[in-house]
Amino acid sequence: MKIEDFILQIEEELDALEPGRLTPDSNLDAFALNSINVLIIIALIKTEYDVVVDAEDFAASKTITDVFNIVKKNKK
Repeated sequence: MKIEDFILQIEEELDALEPGRLTPDSNLDAFALNSINVLIIIALIKTEYDVVVDAEDFAASKTITDVFNIVKKNKK
């Protein structure tokens, strides 16, 4: 599992994001994700990686790398 692939999947799911804008160090606050966007990302992670990320863990994440590390840590 590579972070670049993870980022591409997120960009494909979120129409509001221009491809190539996200990087591993992207600060999530800079993208003003609304609750629907967060739910889409959480559902993507569950579907693609079979990992449950709760809203609390997502809210504690500051960057894309933080979210990716949660997925990696909990991947079965």
